[in-house]
Amino acid sequence: MSRNWGVAIFAAIALTTVVPVGAFAQPLPGTVSTEVRMRLERDARLSVTETVRVPDGKTVKRTVPLRLAVGNDLERQYRISDAKVEGKGSANVSGDAFELTLDGGEATVTYVVEGAVAPVGDALEVRWQVAGGWDTELDKVSATFSAPDSPTSVNCLAGPVGSSQPCTSADLADGKGVRAQEIKLGAGERVDVAVGLAAGVVPPNAVVVEASGLAAAFALTPASGAALGGLLLLLLGGVVLLWFLRGRDAAALASEVGPVSVLVRDQDDRVAFASPDGVLPGQVGTVVDEHVDVVDVTATVIDLAVRNYLWIAETEGHDWQIMRRNPADASLSGYEKAVYEALLPAGADAVTVSELRGRGIDLARVRDRLYADVVEKRWFARRPDAERTLFWWVGIVLAVLGVVATVVLALTIGNALFGLAVAVGGVALAFGARSMPARTKRGSALLEHVRGLRGYLHGVTPGDVPEEDRELVFSRSLPYAVVLGETERWLTTFGQQDLYWYGGATDFRRSFPAFLGALDGVLAQAGHLRSLRTPNP
Repeated sequence: MSRNWGVAIFAAIALTTVVPVGAFAQPLPGTVSTEVRMRLERDARLSVTETVRVPDGKTVKRTVPLRLAVGNDLERQYRISDAKVEGKGSANVSGDAFELTLDGGEATVTYVVEGAVAPVGDALEVRWQVAGGWDTELDKVSATFSAPDSPTSVNCLAGPVGSSQPCTSADLADGKGVRAQEIKLGAGERVDVAVGLAAGVVPPNAVVVEASGLAAAFALTPASGAALGGLLLLLLGGVVLLWFLRGRDAAALASEVGPVSVLVRDQDDRVAFASPDGVLPGQVGTVVDEHVDVVDVTATVIDLAVRNYLWIAETEGHDWQIMRRNPADASLSGYEKAVYEALLPAGADAVTVSELRGRGIDLARVRDRLYADVVEKRWFARRPDAERTLFWWVGIVLAVLGVVATVVLALTIGNALFGLAVAVGGVALAFGARSMPARTKRGSALLEHVRGLRGYLHGVTPGDVPEEDRELVFSRSLPYAVVLGETERWLTTFGQQDLYWYGGATDFRRSFPAFLGALDGVLAQAGHLRSLRTPNP
């Protein structure tokens, strides 16, 4: 009888003894254990301190995923900051993971978690994976939690990821906080603590995004949104700049311009043609369309003949001969000398158009000299072709870098819209390169004068020029009519037949357009210039 009472008393003592949470089995020697203390700040950031005990001579690693699936192709996204390790080890955030490496001994790890507070109905829930991703078994995991207000509930799950197995213990710690504990956590298993709070205790800061994949990679995030906004500002800035630069041209084109005064009287009281500002035919075409075209060189050849440097004559077999009349001198500009020498190299006094077609002609030097000439005259700040090429290549490089960045970001951290924005900006810059070589203010003023010159070509009649001066006025004006696309009307209006610089033609109005077409074809074969195109100021 006394023996039975003794057993009963022992059992009663055992049943009524309260064992505090922290007083479960102490970590066994040679095992890894961790104590986690969480404190929710009033700004909703979660301050975490982990004390990890690792056996001497042992190295352990932990990888904490910062994107956790929450169903319906959505993921909960966390952010770690201010990660520090006191002891032997290191901590860093890499991609969508928080990585710890600890060596033997006791280490204290501190960090701040953002995105842990989510609204759930009319309340809040604070969730964090206090343990998980360890590459070793943990003998014990202990966790505590405190907040600006008393928690209303706690749910602690342990075991393999996705399981609903409860922790060894979890309670509200007399309503002042949360205590939880798990004994024997396997490698790769987790302890997930969710604490309920009343609404309004802290502001929610949970971030839920689409699950990893193309949809998530191209989701609009603050970072990608900022990139798109920055691209938009750059594009708008470029448009404003072009609008400002091109606005001068638009004003020149929109202004009412009458025929300019190109007919003047010389010292002998003869009527002569004088181009506005002394601009040459080749320069007119280049300034108007910002390219050195075949028509610019053709008009220059005619101008050289009109000025007695060359002689042009129609020959048998529907061919034309170009002969040296006077040598190139200091009166010629650099590009005019280049045209002269391209047609008649040193030692050559004459050449036919068919011979030029057979031998080929190099116009690269002509192109370079003419571009340099319009820059020297300050009609452009830089060579138009160099400006176009620079912006084209910059655009192509940006587009390629953007494509590479898009692929890399899509396969790694997401925010692929950032790379896509760069690629789109590069493509836009490459396509917009053709609009970049804006004229200077001086060039825009010349454009207005060229429109006046075209008005002269449209409006002048033979009656406006004394008969004895018509041949010279017609001839000096003809190269400008050629470059501005007014050849047919100019020939019809004046109908000249015998000219001092063009011979062998029984019908100049038939022969001259045929010569222009043949010479244009030869020059276009060189491949250095754009084919014939009429400038339209």
